[in-house]
Amino acid sequence: MKTDFNINNLVRENIKSLQPYSSARDEYKDATSKDMIFLDANENPFENGVNRYPDPRQNKVKDLLSDIKTIPKELILLGNGSDEVLDLIFRAFCEPNKDNIITLPPTYGMYSVLANINAIENRKVLLNTDFEPNVDEILAAADNNSKILFLCSPNNPTGNSFSNGAVEKLIKEFNGLVVIDEAYIDFSTQKSWLEKLQKFSNLIITQTLSKAYGLAGIRLGVCYASKEIINILNNIKPPYNVNELTQQRAITRLQRLNEVKNEIAQLISERKRLKKELECCVSYIEKVYPSDGNFLLLKVDDANKRYKQLIDYGVVIRNRTTQPLCENCLRISVGVCEENQRLIRALKEIQ
Repeated sequence: MKTDFNINNLVRENIKSLQPYSSARDEYKDATSKDMIFLDANENPFENGVNRYPDPRQNKVKDLLSDIKTIPKELILLGNGSDEVLDLIFRAFCEPNKDNIITLPPTYGMYSVLANINAIENRKVLLNTDFEPNVDEILAAADNNSKILFLCSPNNPTGNSFSNGAVEKLIKEFNGLVVIDEAYIDFSTQKSWLEKLQKFSNLIITQTLSKAYGLAGIRLGVCYASKEIINILNNIKPPYNVNELTQQRAITRLQRLNEVKNEIAQLISERKRLKKELECCVSYIEKVYPSDGNFLLLKVDDANKRYKQLIDYGVVIRNRTTQPLCENCLRISVGVCEENQRLIRALKEIQ
C-alpha cells in the first residue's frame, strides 16, 4: 500500500465542497418492495419497459462484474463508455489552466482530446523504440501539478503490454493518479492490474465491454479504484448516465461468459494465424509487431499507398502513419476467419 498518498490532496476544491444531485431513485432504494406505486420521479406511468428511470448505481451490472472480477462492488463505477469515465477523472482531479497530465504517445487519442476540453496541459513523453515507457523521463517530466499519468496497456495502437516492472515503478514513484487503461486486457497474456488494485491507493483501472464482450454499441465503460476515488466520481457523474437498455444488454452478456471466452479464444487464434500469414507472404510488409490486443500493427513500405489500395479492395483498416514512432504503420483489427482471408487475399494481390 502506498502509505503517503492522500487522495484529498488531489481533489479540486470545488469538488470537495460539491453537494451531489440526489435523484428519486437514489432516495428510495428498496427494490424488493411489493405493491408499491412510484409517483416520485415525474415519470410517464404507462408501462413500456423503459418508462422508468434506470438504476442510477447500476447495481445488477456491478454485482455481476464484482463476481467475475472478484473486486468489491464499492470499488466499481460505470460510465457511458470509458470516455465518460476518463472525463470524470479529469473533472474531479485536474484544475483547468493549472494542472497537467502525462501521456505516452503513440497511444489512445482521447487522453489528449479530454485534456484540451478540460483546459489541462498534456505533457507527452514518447515511448521508447520498443514501445515501452521511458520511466525516468516520465518521472522527470512530472511536477507538483502533475495529477494523472495515463498508461494504456495493452497499448493502442502498438498492441504491446508494458512491462510489469516499469508500471509498478511508475505507480510507486509518480505522486499523482496512475490510470491504466485495460481496454484490451482480455486478449493479453499478462494478468490484469486488478490483482494489485487494493495494494496501490493511487491506482485507477479502466476497462470496457466494447472489445472482448462485443458490446461497443451499448457504450459501457468500467472504472475500478479505491472506495474514496469511486465516491468522488459518483458525486460528479450524471444521475442516470447508464441507460436501462445498456444495463439490460450488459447483464445478458455478462451472464454468458462461456460465449465471451469462446469468442476471445477465436480472436486470439485468428490473430496468431494472421500474423504468421502476413510475415511470410507479403513482401512490402516490413514488420508485424507483437500484439496483446485484438489487432495488429504493421510497418509497410508506404502506408498511405497501401491504405488507399485496400480501400479499393473493399477493406477498411486504420492508417497510423501520422502517429509518433508509427511512420508507415497500419493497424488492422482481427476479424472473423472469412474477413481475415479476404484481407490476406487483398494484401497479396496489391502490387
